[in-house]
Amino acid sequence: MSLNQPSNSDPSRLGSVEDVNGASVSVKLLDSTPGGLLFVDGEAYRVGQVGGFVRIPSGYVDLYGVISQVGAGAAPGPPELAPQFGNRWLRVELVGQGRRGTKFERGIAQYPSIGDSVHVVTESDLKTVYAPGDEDGFVAVGRVASAESIRAYLDLNRLTSRHSAVVGSTGSGKSNAVANILGAVSDPNRFKSSRVVMFDLHGEYAQAFGDRARVFRVGANADTGERELHVPFWALTAEEFTSIAMGPVSGTPMALLQERLLLAKRASKPANTTHGLADLAVTVDTPLPFSVYQLWHDLYSLHCATHTASSNQNQNETTRAYAEDGAPAKKAVGDADQLVRPRFLPVSSEAGGTKIYKGQYSEQTKAHLDVLEAKLRDPRMQFLFKPGEWAAAKDGTTASDLDALLSSWIGAEAPISVFDLSGIPTGIVDDMVGAILRILYDAVFWGRMKQEGGRVRPLLLVLEEAHVYLSAQSKSRAATAARRIAKEGRKYGVGLMLVSQRPSEVDSTILSQCGTIVALRLTNDLDRGQVASCASDNLKGLFSMLPVLRTGEALIVGEAVNMPIRAIIDRPPEGRRPDSDDPFVVVPKGADGKRVRSGGWTEPVVNENYKPLVDAWRRQDPVAGGNIPATNPPV
Repeated sequence: MSLNQPSNSDPSRLGSVEDVNGASVSVKLLDSTPGGLLFVDGEAYRVGQVGGFVRIPSGYVDLYGVISQVGAGAAPGPPELAPQFGNRWLRVELVGQGRRGTKFERGIAQYPSIGDSVHVVTESDLKTVYAPGDEDGFVAVGRVASAESIRAYLDLNRLTSRHSAVVGSTGSGKSNAVANILGAVSDPNRFKSSRVVMFDLHGEYAQAFGDRARVFRVGANADTGERELHVPFWALTAEEFTSIAMGPVSGTPMALLQERLLLAKRASKPANTTHGLADLAVTVDTPLPFSVYQLWHDLYSLHCATHTASSNQNQNETTRAYAEDGAPAKKAVGDADQLVRPRFLPVSSEAGGTKIYKGQYSEQTKAHLDVLEAKLRDPRMQFLFKPGEWAAAKDGTTASDLDALLSSWIGAEAPISVFDLSGIPTGIVDDMVGAILRILYDAVFWGRMKQEGGRVRPLLLVLEEAHVYLSAQSKSRAATAARRIAKEGRKYGVGLMLVSQRPSEVDSTILSQCGTIVALRLTNDLDRGQVASCASDNLKGLFSMLPVLRTGEALIVGEAVNMPIRAIIDRPPEGRRPDSDDPFVVVPKGADGKRVRSGGWTEPVVNENYKPLVDAWRRQDPVAGGNIPATNPPV
């Protein structure tokens, strides 16, 4: 008997290979193969399930594949000939190989032959396939749906360096899956120096990681352990700073701005110390501190100054002696820190030997200075323009430098940093996400050969609600920075994890760079098509099961798994879950017949009071003043 042709009495045998088309194999089921359950060594296995696995012995190697289609459509040849072949067919996508009892490996070195037998994959086979290679580099995130005694593992190296995406419709368990994965990779008993930064647009994850995370937020609530979010404006590039602070600037105003930026940065003293760079090494993009208030004052003076010319003295001087109505001016020079404008004498014809005339730049538009002044006065923008210990004095001196900022953001004090962006003005969220991404990437890129650089100690960036700012049409800084990291980050130790409920709205250039896809329930055709087209394996048929996945169940494909897994993701423990559970309209009852909590629509309202709600709204803080409703318990 051939090595590939075991006896028909083998209880695990399903059928034989009848057609091989690249990695796609058509399998004809035996007439004796039951249509329901197959029993092997006392264990029951479902026959012909999409997403199920088969084993094809080929010489001394076992080939493994996943079932992507069942029935007449899986028969070889054109669809119109399918009826004459019958409907007992499977289409199998080959994904890997291994010797019996040895380590499974992705990819195949040989193809099966016509007539090779095809077997159901038993639980002992699955243990071989899903067994982690080097256990130190793998994290368990759930259980294999078809064999819940087997843990589902992810290869942490590939999950991080080759990028990943977690996608699923709202209510599919996506947030819990993200919390579970990040909880696993930040386990202090296994990983002593994890570095994860999460961008949380809606404040869902503030309490999801307990003492493993530091939470940064504009208007931080110290009682809950939050830290104030500071993003020093001077750490931005000149283009980022100009766009965020002033809007469009061009021509002579841009030349003046760049000249003043360069002078200010050359004279700066980060952490009250000379920066140590040669003047020619300093550019407008060099992250050196300067006073944005002094910059505004100086530019305003250049644009609005008047000058005097005397017939007795052949010289010009800027005049700040009087206000425009001719009255004496007590603060004619203005005050940069208090945003008091300098005032100048009005233009006049020569009288008494003195002529007052406009300066060289007075005809240039100064709308960008008005925009800057308005933003400097906006209390919502103080996290950027008055960034705490990184705020710059008039002479460019700061209390702390960027090393302290990076240490607070990604230092070893906590493995996860959550940037709660819910307090940032909506109009600049995209820009701030892009700026922070760029700051972090540039820091670990240029320091990649240093101890804290990306190549020595990788960094994982998690972008929640990625579809909001990473659309294909988006030209925002967030999209630009994410594209750069997706294309280049692997080489420098910076990984992306995209989280989205609408993957069809995420730029395919970015999504296609994600080597691992964790797909929970997706009901939209466009979303499924986008995910299927970006998956690294040729498993489009497998994604047809996405609409019927249970809550918390995921299809995991790509670099971080040995072969595709239909897994039940572990739910984080109570108190470590994101604030994303559905509110109850009808609150369920406990074993004693009473509602497990107040609220919903079933109980009368007692002591109705909207004042705490308005106070929280005004403070932009959902926990302001206490009165926090109980967390929705699991049903």
